[in-house]
Amino acid sequence: MSSSQATPKPNQEDYKLKDTKPELGERWPHGGQRGGSGWIYSERATSTYDLVEQMFYLYVRVVKAKDLPPNPVTSNVDPYVEVKVGNYKGKTRHFEKKFNPEWKQVFAFSKEKIQSSVVEVFVRDKDMVARDDYIGKVEFDMHEVPTRVPPDSPLAPQWYRLENLRGETRSRGEIMLAVWMGTQADEAFPEAWHSDSASVKGDGVYNIRSKVYVNPKLWYLRVNVIEAQDVEPNDKSQPPQVFVKGQVGQQVLKTKLCPTKTPNPMWNEDLVFVAAEPFEEQLVLTVENKASPGKDEVVAKISLQLNKFEIRLDHRPVHSHWYNLERFGFGVLEGDKRNETKFSSRIHLRVCLEGAYHVLDESTMYISDTRPTARQLWKQPIGILEVGILSAQCLQSMKTINGKGSTDAYCVAKYGQKWVRTRTITESFNPKWNEQYTWEVYDPCTVITFGVFDNSHLGGSQQGSGGKVDSRIGKVRIRLSTLEMDRIYTNSYPLLVLKPSGLKKMGELQLAIRFTCLSMAHIIYLYGHPLLPKMHYLHPFTVNQLDSLRYQAMNIVAVRLGRAEPPLRKEVVEYMLDVDSHIWSMRRSKANFFRIVSLFSGAISMSKWLGEVEKWKNPVTTILVHVLFFILICYPELILPTMFLYMFLIGIWNFRFRSRHPPHMDTKLSWAEAAHPDELDEEFDTFPTSKAQDVIRMRYDRLRSVAGRIQTVVGDIATQGERFHALLSWRDPRATSLFVIFCLVAAVALYVTPFKVVASVGGIFWLRHPRFRSKLPSVPSNFFKRLPSRADSML
Repeated sequence: MSSSQATPKPNQEDYKLKDTKPELGERWPHGGQRGGSGWIYSERATSTYDLVEQMFYLYVRVVKAKDLPPNPVTSNVDPYVEVKVGNYKGKTRHFEKKFNPEWKQVFAFSKEKIQSSVVEVFVRDKDMVARDDYIGKVEFDMHEVPTRVPPDSPLAPQWYRLENLRGETRSRGEIMLAVWMGTQADEAFPEAWHSDSASVKGDGVYNIRSKVYVNPKLWYLRVNVIEAQDVEPNDKSQPPQVFVKGQVGQQVLKTKLCPTKTPNPMWNEDLVFVAAEPFEEQLVLTVENKASPGKDEVVAKISLQLNKFEIRLDHRPVHSHWYNLERFGFGVLEGDKRNETKFSSRIHLRVCLEGAYHVLDESTMYISDTRPTARQLWKQPIGILEVGILSAQCLQSMKTINGKGSTDAYCVAKYGQKWVRTRTITESFNPKWNEQYTWEVYDPCTVITFGVFDNSHLGGSQQGSGGKVDSRIGKVRIRLSTLEMDRIYTNSYPLLVLKPSGLKKMGELQLAIRFTCLSMAHIIYLYGHPLLPKMHYLHPFTVNQLDSLRYQAMNIVAVRLGRAEPPLRKEVVEYMLDVDSHIWSMRRSKANFFRIVSLFSGAISMSKWLGEVEKWKNPVTTILVHVLFFILICYPELILPTMFLYMFLIGIWNFRFRSRHPPHMDTKLSWAEAAHPDELDEEFDTFPTSKAQDVIRMRYDRLRSVAGRIQTVVGDIATQGERFHALLSWRDPRATSLFVIFCLVAAVALYVTPFKVVASVGGIFWLRHPRFRSKLPSVPSNFFKRLPSRADSML
C-alpha cells in the first residue's frame, strides 16, 4: 500500500478489523484420537497452547562428548559440534584443548522447511589456519525420530559412538545426544538455536529469543519536610533564608523558600519521588541558603538509605524523626573540625514508602493495572487473559541489507506488571510466532497493548533507516471490558503508523484472545468501586504531580527493562507506554473536537424535532406530544418509570446491533486520513521546536504547551460523553447488562412507590450532612468511570 500521500482516500477495507479462522489447538503428528484431521477432539482440559497454531520442530540436544581422539599434529583437540539438516547448519561453541567437552545446547529445525530425510551430527576440530579437521559423525533417519508431546517428560539423551568417513567406530570417541520431534510447547523451545534465525551471529543470538519481563516494583517515596533547626550559613553576619532540595537518582525536587530569614525555618511540604526495588539510589537532602538573588549556597546535607523508611499501608501518618545534618564543605583535611562544633544542625522529616498507591507508569486512558504497590493489599484475580500471538502479514520493509529490503519482526505485549516479547523471525515479511501467554486479571476495565517492532540489534553489517533503534511497525490496544467471557476472538488487526508523510499501513497482526471469568460476583462488585486504590481519592496528587511522577516512573521502567537480557529497549518501552501522548497535535485536537460534536448530534436532532413540534410542521405529532405532556402532568409518578423503561427497551434493542469484535485503531475517528502535511510536520516536530528563531521558538513552545492541556481537557470531555453513550451500546456487555437490569428494577420500584416518597428521600439524601458523606466516589460515579470510551481506538 502506498504511503506517500495522506489526502487521497485509500481503501477503507485495509484499515478495518478482519476475521480469521486459524487452526488453533493441539494435533498429533500422525492423526488425532478420532482419526482424520489429526486434531484432538477429546473433552479434556484446555491445553497451554490451545490459542496458537501447532508448529512442529526437530530438536537436537547436544550434551557432551568423551574420549575424543587427539590431533596427530598438535596432540590436542579443539572440538565443536555441527548439526546439519538439509541446507540448515547449526554450530556449538568450540573448546580449546578439551577431550571431554560439555555443550548442553539445543537446536530446533522447523519441520515445514526440512527437505532432508537424514539428521547429521558432526564433531570437528577447530583449526584457526587451515580447514577444520573431521573427528566423527552420527546419523539419524528422520522417520525413526521419536515424537514427544508435553506433558511427557524430556527425552533422555544417550551415548552414540562417532563414525569416521568409512563408517568405522574404532577409537573415534562418543557423543551424548537426544533427538526428537516436538512443538513450540516444548520447554527447550525458548532457549534453542532456531533454523529460522540461522543468519544471526555473535551477540545477536541473545537478542532474538522470546522472553517474559516483569516491571520493577515501583513505590512513591513521600518526604514531608517539616522544619530545621540551627541552620548556620557560611556568612554568619545575617540569618539564612533557606530551602530544602531533595534528590533520588535523577529526580530533583525543591521546597519553597522559607519566607523569613531564620536559623529555624519551617516548611511542612511534601516532596514525592518514584523509587524502584531493589533500591539502588539514596535520598539526598541538601539545605541551601539564598545568599543572593542569583546564588544558592549549600550549607548542610544528609544521605539516607531508602530501605530504612517505614511502609505506609493506609491514610494514617507515620512517625516523624529528627536527623542530624552534615556541614557541607568538610573534606578529609577538615574532618577534625566536626568535633569542634558544639551544636549540630537538624532537620525534621516524616518519610515513608507509600504502599497503598498504584504507581502510574502509563496513561490512565489505557491503564493495564490498578493494584497498589504493597502486595498484602492485593485482591484475588477475577479472571484469566490468554493471548495467542499468531503471526503478522504483509509487513513493510524496514531496512536494507546488501541492497535487499528486509524486516526482522518481533511482537511485545504489555499487561499489568508483565511484559512479553516473542522471538524475532528474521528476514520475513510474514513472520509466524505462534506463542501463547497468560495473565491474571484483577480488573476488567483495563487495556492490553501489543506492539510490533523491527529488530536492529542482530549483529553483522545492517544498514537501513532503523540504525540502532528498533523501529515501530504498529500498535494494537484491546480493552478487556469489551470482550465477552469465555469466547475466543481470532482477528487480524491493522498495524497503522503515522509518519510525517501521512498515514501508512505497515501490515497486519493476527491474534487469538480469550478472557475467562473466575468470579462473576467479584466483577459485578468491582463495577461499583473506584478504579484506583482509595488513597488516590483520600490523599490525591495534583495533575502536575501525576504527570511528573508518571514520566519518572516510565524512565525507571525503561532503564530497568533495558538492563535485561535480551534488553527491552527504551524506544520500545516509550512507545508501549505512550510517553508522547500529551504533546500538542492539531490532528488529535480535531479528532477530540469532532468526538464532542458527534456526542451532541443526538441533542441537536432532538432540539430540531422539538422545534418542528412547536411550529406544528407535523400536526399529528404535535397533538400526540400534547397528549403525552398532559398525561405526565396529571400523573407525574409515571415520568421516571417511563424514562427508565425507555432506556431499558433501548438497551435490549441495541443488543442485536452490539459489536462482535474488539475495538481497534480507527483512522476516521483519529482524523489520520485527512491530516494536512503541515499538521503532521508539526506533530512530529521536536520539543522544543527547531523550526524558527529564538523568539518564535519561545512563542511556539508556549502555544503548544497550552494547546496540549486544552487538547487533554477536550479529550476528557469526549471520553465522559462516550461513556454515557456506552451505558446502552453493549460495548461493555457486563456494564450494559447491569445497567439494563437496574433500569428495569428502578422502573418497577418507582412505579410502586409514591412519587412524594421518592422525591422526599431523594431530597434528604442530596442534602445530607457532610458527616454522612464519604470521601470516596459514589457507586454511580465509580460505575460510570469504568465504562469504555472510544479513546481506546484513537491513534
